Order: sequence, then C-alpha cells, then structure tokens
Amino acid sequence: MKMEVSCEHSCKIDSELLNDGSSEVSHLQSIELESTDTGIRRSLGSDQQFHSMGALEILRETVRILRYNSPGFMMIAAVLICPVSAVVLSNVLVDHSILKRLSTRLLLVAKSSGLPLDPSIKQSCQRLSNMALSAAFCFPFYITLLLLSKSAIVYSVDCTYSRKKFNISKFFAFIVKIWKRPVSTYVWACMVIVGCLALFLLLMVAICNMFFMAGFPSTLLIYPAIMVGLVFSILFANAIIICNLAIVISVLEDVSGPQALLRSSVLIQGQTQVGLMIFLGSTMGMAFVEGLYEHRVKTLSYGDGSSRIWEGPLLVIMYSFVVLMDSMMNAVFYFTCRSSSIEALEGEHHTPLEVMDVPSGSADIQ
Repeated sequence: MKMEVSCEHSCKIDSELLNDGSSEVSHLQSIELESTDTGIRRSLGSDQQFHSMGALEILRETVRILRYNSPGFMMIAAVLICPVSAVVLSNVLVDHSILKRLSTRLLLVAKSSGLPLDPSIKQSCQRLSNMALSAAFCFPFYITLLLLSKSAIVYSVDCTYSRKKFNISKFFAFIVKIWKRPVSTYVWACMVIVGCLALFLLLMVAICNMFFMAGFPSTLLIYPAIMVGLVFSILFANAIIICNLAIVISVLEDVSGPQALLRSSVLIQGQTQVGLMIFLGSTMGMAFVEGLYEHRVKTLSYGDGSSRIWEGPLLVIMYSFVVLMDSMMNAVFYFTCRSSSIEALEGEHHTPLEVMDVPSGSADIQ
C-alpha cells in the first residue's frame, strides 16, 4: 500500500514538473515570438524615455519597424518608390532648352539686383532652375506613385503599432476610401512650398536692390544674400516638416488640406528640433546619392559606359531606400508628437503604449 501511494505521489510530482517545464518552454517560446513585436515599443517603455525620444531614437524605432515587416516595405519601395527615383535622378523628363532659358532669366534677375555673376551664383541659379523644372515635370509621378507609397508606409506603420499584419486588399479598400484627403493635402502642401520659394526670391531681390541702391559694392552684396538664404533655409525646413506631417495626418485622421496643415503645425510644437534633425538627415542622404549619380552615371563612365549598367540601378535603389526611411520616420514622428500632445492635455492618465496601441486611423483601417 505504501509502495502504491509513493508511486502515485512520484508520478504526480513528475507530471507537475513536466507541466511546469512545458509551460516554461511555451512561455519562453512566446517571449521569443513576441520579441520582435515588443522590440518596436521598447524605446517607449516609460514616460521619461518617451518624452526624451529624439531623432536617433526615432531612427532606431524605424529600423525595428522595418525589420518587423521588411517584405512589405521592400515591396512598397520596389513597386512605388523606385520608378519615381529613377525618373528624378535621371532627369529624363526635363527639357534642357527650357532649363537653359530659365537659368538665364534667373541670372539676369541676379545681375539686375547687383549680385556679381561669379560661379557660385551661376551654379545656384542652375540648381534652382533644375529643381523647379524637375518638380514640375515629375509632379504626375509625385501625386500618384510617391503619394501612394507614403500612404502605404503610413498604413504599414499604423498596422505595426496596432499589432496587425499588412494586408494589400484591406489597404486598397482603405486608400480608395480616403484617397481624396492625402491628394488635397499634398496639393496644399505644394502650394505652401511654392509660395515659400516665391517669397524667398522676392525678399532676396528686394534686399539686394536696397543694398545696391544704398551704394554697397556688388562684391559685398553676397553677404546679405547669404544671411537671407540661411534664415530662409530654416523657415523652409520647418514648412517641409509641417507639410510631411500633414500628409501623415491626412491618412490617419479625418482632416485634409488646410485643416491638416494647421493640425500639423499645432502637433509639432515642442518637437521642432527633432523634426529638423530628421529633415536634415534625409536631405543629406538624398543629396549624397544625387551627387553620386551625377558624378558616376552622368559624368564618368568606363570605356563604353558599361559602368552605368550597374551603378545607375544601384544608386536608384539607394535613393529609394532613403526616401522609404524618410517616410517611415515621418510616420513614427507623427505618433511621437501625437502621444506627447495627448499626454500634455490629459496628464498621465494614459501610458504611451496605450496611446500608441490605438491610433486615430485604426478604426478606419479595420
């Protein structure tokens, strides 16, 4: 009898140990399976860490999101961003005769303002003309493929924070429902940027004419022009940050056009420095790839030009990846600004994870 009790007791102990071991293994497996998902939220573990989230932390968060859903983002980059990048880098749509006439007129305006026609002024006029014409001729690609890629990236980031997988059919149903909002916001953003550039040119001409009429030599007029350019660069960067954030808002919130721009300007308060760092990093990356493309593909070639066969597509892929990372960082930046704004209004009643788990666009996406 004692032997039977002891056997039953030992079997019970062994089964409990096995159950504990299996539960521990399953718990470890669940931790491993959820490590990727929880990794994208690790930088938001406390209120203090969330409030101190800067551009570098946003970059790390973006890399975690990219690793979590890399096939989806790579498909967006290959199908939607790469064609636009190829057209932008090659300038295949830009009419060089129009480019030459526009740069000549800008040089005449600079000369009439008293500025010396040195190589830096000529290069600036050439660069400004190229940017303006490239934006004008590539506008159909920007408002279709590129805007669709931005919307898809925002949708994917929102799905990641909602712990859902990217679904193409649901995305197309969602984008058909809200497509008018990002298009309207993008048109208004373009008008804001064009208005800023026109205001910059008017101020530049007016200030240079004022100093020229006051008797300043033309060699010294370059210094007030540089000061105006520096001030304008900061204001222009802020305008682009607001416009980029407004496009994200138009996808995730039920606002568009001027309301999205106003919402963006309110949401970015207190986070302007982070936005400037994101803009600076993306701009430097794009300018670096554009310079490489200009130097390696358009200028240099080995023998019969065979180097362009592989260097051109490689640089297009690099440029597309920079554009992808920029759009993803803007989406993460939106959630950061939104959560900070909600916490500032409601105190500490909601944790950052609770706010991030229920973004405003989740109801529409479902």
